[in-house]
Amino acid sequence: QVQLVESGGGLVQPGGSLRLSCAASGLSLDYYGIGWFRQAPGKEREGVSCISRSDGSTDYADSVKGRFTISSDNAKNTVYLQMNSLKPEDTAVYYCAATYSGSYYCGVSGMNYWGKGTLVTVSS
Repeated sequence: QVQLVESGGGLVQPGGSLRLSCAASGLSLDYYGIGWFRQAPGKEREGVSCISRSDGSTDYADSVKGRFTISSDNAKNTVYLQMNSLKPEDTAVYYCAATYSGSYYCGVSGMNYWGKGTLVTVSS
C-alpha cells in the first residue's frame, strides 16, 4: 500500500524559512506525479508545487513562484518543499499527494493518495 508521511511543519515568523519532507513508501515506479497541496482556514485545498516522474517537470502556484522549491531524493524515497520568504498567507495545512493517472500531475481532484498533513503557521 502507498503511504505518504509529511514532516517539517511548525511556527515561523514572516520572512522565515521551512523545509517540508514527504516520505513515500509503496509508490510504484510508474506513478505520474507527486507534490504538495495546502488548505488554509476557510479556503479550498489548492496545489502548491508538484513534480512529474516522466520528465522531471515542475509546476508552482503563482503565489509561491520564486519563494518555494520542490525537489526529490529518490534514494531516500523523499520529496521536499523548501519554503523561503514565508508570508502569513502561507499559513495552512500542507499535504503530500501522488497520482498514477490524469492529464495534469498537480490537480487536487486527480491525486490518488494523500498524507495526513503537517501544519505551517506564519505569524509574528
